[in-house]
Amino acid sequence: MNPNKNLKNFTVMKKMILMLAAVAVAGMTQTNAQLRGGIKVDGTLSNFALADMDGVKSKMGFGVSVGGFTKIEMGDWFALQPEVLLHYKNSKQEQAGEANLDYQYFGVEIPIYALGQTAIGNGKGFVGIGPYVAFGMDARHKASGAGDVKLYKEDILQPWDFGGGAMLGYEFKNGLQIAATYKIGCINALDKEKNEATMLNQTVSLGLGFRF
Repeated sequence: MNPNKNLKNFTVMKKMILMLAAVAVAGMTQTNAQLRGGIKVDGTLSNFALADMDGVKSKMGFGVSVGGFTKIEMGDWFALQPEVLLHYKNSKQEQAGEANLDYQYFGVEIPIYALGQTAIGNGKGFVGIGPYVAFGMDARHKASGAGDVKLYKEDILQPWDFGGGAMLGYEFKNGLQIAATYKIGCINALDKEKNEATMLNQTVSLGLGFRF
């Protein structure tokens, strides 16, 4: 992998992470802000949104993400929720006349959601949107009967991602949360062939959380 390119990507992503952290800190310094931590686990379906790849399909595969979050209550109607998640994702790429490729990838993800919320029954319904930054620690694919190809090492994919997400959920009075999220990246996951085609990370998830 090109070290100068990696350094440039790291610098850009570091600025993004600092910007997201600044948003969270700004929320914590607001008058009457209440800070609560929690844990969560999600079942995920993920694939790549493709462009300029005629005849190629990316099929969703099942995965999981686990991590923690901090909910910063800034009144009855608004909250910030930064999260740190570890994820395992998989998907399948299909092309007529070619061997199907099974993708598997692991990484860490930091989303920050701005939540609008309202009392419903004994709890709160909420909807949120916000950015995320992610870094892949390992990614590989293999064709039927072939060994693994390490996608970051071979410069087939690049490890950084940045995008946006939306969340819809409900929090019970005891702190239990159920939520569905959708995230899509805005950075091409391809590395060597990024000028020829586009692959954007895409994930749908449904999970449980518990706010302490």
